[in-house]
Amino acid sequence: MSEITIIPGGVCAAQGYQAHAIECGVKDPKNPRLDMGLIYSPTETTSAAAFTTNQVCAAPVKLSKAHLAEANFRAFLVNSGNANACTGEQGLTDAQTHTAQLAEELGLQPNQIAVCSTGVIGLPLPAERMSAQLPALASGLHASTAQADLFAKAIMTSDTRQKEIAVEVELGGKKVRIGGCSKGAGMIKPSMATMLCFLTTDAAIPKDLLQEAVIEATNASFNRISVDGDMSTNDTVLLMANGLSGAEVTDLESDEGVVFRSALTYVMDYLAKAIVLDGEKVTKFVTVHVLNARTEEDAQHVAEAVANSPLVKSSWNGDDPNWGRVIHAVGYAKAHIQEDLIDILWEDQLACEGGKLGPAHISKLREIASKDAFELIIDLKLGEASYKMYTSDLSPEYVDYNRSEYSYWKAVERNQG
Repeated sequence: MSEITIIPGGVCAAQGYQAHAIECGVKDPKNPRLDMGLIYSPTETTSAAAFTTNQVCAAPVKLSKAHLAEANFRAFLVNSGNANACTGEQGLTDAQTHTAQLAEELGLQPNQIAVCSTGVIGLPLPAERMSAQLPALASGLHASTAQADLFAKAIMTSDTRQKEIAVEVELGGKKVRIGGCSKGAGMIKPSMATMLCFLTTDAAIPKDLLQEAVIEATNASFNRISVDGDMSTNDTVLLMANGLSGAEVTDLESDEGVVFRSALTYVMDYLAKAIVLDGEKVTKFVTVHVLNARTEEDAQHVAEAVANSPLVKSSWNGDDPNWGRVIHAVGYAKAHIQEDLIDILWEDQLACEGGKLGPAHISKLREIASKDAFELIIDLKLGEASYKMYTSDLSPEYVDYNRSEYSYWKAVERNQG
């Protein structure tokens, strides 16, 4: 297996990709910040994507899905501060107008552009302000780490820091790079967690295989995180592959295919964990590891029930190793369990044994529960399947933030100027 080496450069680390970001008043016209970004490949690509499973999905999701069915992407256009969700026909028209305008600037067809939005739901886009800045956005494209950083900053909403990574591996004697960035801090739940992720690679890989690799890596990363148990309308993962490294992947089970899949999963897993670590007002990073379930589906259902439980997450915020709250969530998960077999451990401390109070001393349990990061292990003792998720606590500050600092009425006021 080729060694995975972390390198600088983000979405511009792979050969041939350019990026740029600007201020255009989407977030707040009175206090402009970076809020529109672009990634571009001057050369042909293959592309793949994963989208939200929410039945209420945003206009950019609908349009990007349609474009992917028709063509391969050469550009990703993103705005933050407004989700362009639940905006009716006008929202779709705005997204189409922006892709058509940008296509003209770049010499592309509109269906070669994926468009993404993130921010407040239910408000119309400031479409004219955005259109006015698209020429400057296109003309400022450049390949550099600094440009990748600008893009990663421009897609942030309630994030407190940018999230990006790039890696290099060897495929068939050639160096291949994969770069990526993501955004997300609130409304994070499995089944395409609430986030955006943009990926670039200079490997050559057919569209159908690239799509398969993206879905596999999404299931192993973004579909295994939870902050507050809410799923958004805009979740999207996008990947372009331009082949400029000269390395090809023609079989996902080949040596080259295995290395590429491993590297892609590494990048997406890093970005997924970064989202949980930057969750809105979180204080804990918790790995929920379910062992010895009858099936992987059972293990997944148990892990999700625990990771999404407000009671469990509240106890973590209070440094409380309350295994009773954990086992109650295990019990209502849609999974086959047997109460008198269940063990629950805070790392190596057995809090619950066979469905009853375990031998671990409360001082040891509290010591672990007080840490910024710890692992919770749930052993069902019914089979050999396992499942792991990454989640967080739920704090009073999270409630305060979402009822005030990120409120709808404030967004309306900003939108109206």
